[in-house]
Amino acid sequence: MTPKKKERLLKAGLYAAYFFVVVIFLFPLFWVGSVSLKTQSELFEVPPSLWPSSWQVENYLQVLQTTPVLTYLWNSFRLVVLTVLFTLLIALPAAFALSRFKMRGKGAFLMIVLMTQMISAVVISIPLYRLFANWDLLNNFLIILAIYVAVVLPLATWFMKNYFDTLPEQMDEAAIIDGCTKWQLLTKILLPVARPGIISVVILVSVQSWSQFVIPFILIDDAALYPVSVGVVNLQSTQAQITTHYLAAGSIMSIVPVIILFLLLQRYIVGALTSGAVKG
Repeated sequence: MTPKKKERLLKAGLYAAYFFVVVIFLFPLFWVGSVSLKTQSELFEVPPSLWPSSWQVENYLQVLQTTPVLTYLWNSFRLVVLTVLFTLLIALPAAFALSRFKMRGKGAFLMIVLMTQMISAVVISIPLYRLFANWDLLNNFLIILAIYVAVVLPLATWFMKNYFDTLPEQMDEAAIIDGCTKWQLLTKILLPVARPGIISVVILVSVQSWSQFVIPFILIDDAALYPVSVGVVNLQSTQAQITTHYLAAGSIMSIVPVIILFLLLQRYIVGALTSGAVKG
């Protein structure tokens, strides 16, 4: 086999692997979208059809008109926006200090920060429920917001610390020679340069906060405060009514904002990753 033919075979195998991975990830999304546009009778067809016989857009109108899904979306939106805001306010100065200042025990501290990402929300949800139930703080928006920030803060700090590490320290020296303070160095020199990394953190934190389910499911029982990740569960079928197509429609509506955000800002994620933002 000639080297040119071998290279073509390798490329063909690589593209086949790409195609397989794309199908694995996109087919569940396609199937939920297809179910959301089917009639109730089509849900029980054997064998099931990939495409609806006629697109039932009325399923989406039914969900919008008969359920508080817009309230759920608004609750998720304000939770995500405030989580991103407070996370950046804490993570950026912390990452700057960890990247630029020499301090004793920094390596161990960073390892602890990284290890917190290995703790599942399922593990902490029950102790949190018992704690806030004793303090009569269930169904409290600020408590949920504080927990969201605490959950995503280690990842954001770790990510931005590694991004600041990729920026040359000669920039710091030049800024200090020109009279910049440490705060001015961070806000006027490093943050504008680190914009791709910051936007990547915004996307990661937004997606992680938007998809939180266990914590709000455990700590909230007031439907008016449900984020969309919990609210759409109320659309599931009961013994009295089959609502699988409505549940699928609500699920599609719940992920559209995240997909739009990712499509608008995906080039910044690629830029941050390729510039070494996730190096160990």
